[in-house]
Amino acid sequence: MPTHATIPLPPLPAFTEAERLQRALAFAGDLQCRRTVRDFAPTPVAREVIAACLLAAGSAPSGANQQPWRFVAIANPSLKRRIRLAAEEEERTFYARRAPEEWLQALAPLGTDADKPFLEVAPWLVAVFYERTGLGADGGRQKRYYPHESTGIACGMLIAALHQAGLATLTHTPSPMGFLNELLERPRNEVPYLLLVVGHPAEGCRVPDVARLPLSDYARFIA
Repeated sequence: MPTHATIPLPPLPAFTEAERLQRALAFAGDLQCRRTVRDFAPTPVAREVIAACLLAAGSAPSGANQQPWRFVAIANPSLKRRIRLAAEEEERTFYARRAPEEWLQALAPLGTDADKPFLEVAPWLVAVFYERTGLGADGGRQKRYYPHESTGIACGMLIAALHQAGLATLTHTPSPMGFLNELLERPRNEVPYLLLVVGHPAEGCRVPDVARLPLSDYARFIA
């Protein structure tokens, strides 16, 4: 028997196999419609919607249940402007000097460049950090276990939750991202992980004509 406190597992829904398959296929079909968007409308999105999606992300599993993710949701126009300027500065260096030619060729079909107007146009930016180390009650440092992987899972759940709420997203990862610590006044033990752009797609928005791999290409079943 465990020596730590436990509670009963909340009951899972009692679906038939047919119902379970139907729900799984419906969810998969919904997410198959999700696309990364680079053209956003300035249409506002209620703070409560973002908070509810972050609540979903916060239910992700994590190493030793340390929940190392930290989210900063930004709607302030002035701060979004400063983030855009800092990100574009890094992006110009990336495209001009840091990115190998092979990487630039891989990005070419997506039509990306150093200009990131969506960082100002979209109503919300969600900066995601993970704790490299934590602080104990005595002020000492505490090791974080699998913080990168745990935060990645939380981000996936956040993107799915935002899609379920009828919102478009873009995962933006300017490199390096240390400017986010400075602009958002985050402590040194937090590492920038991702900048998630959130909002409604612009009217007439178009996305690259790309295909997803078939299941048989990325999954294997062993009976």
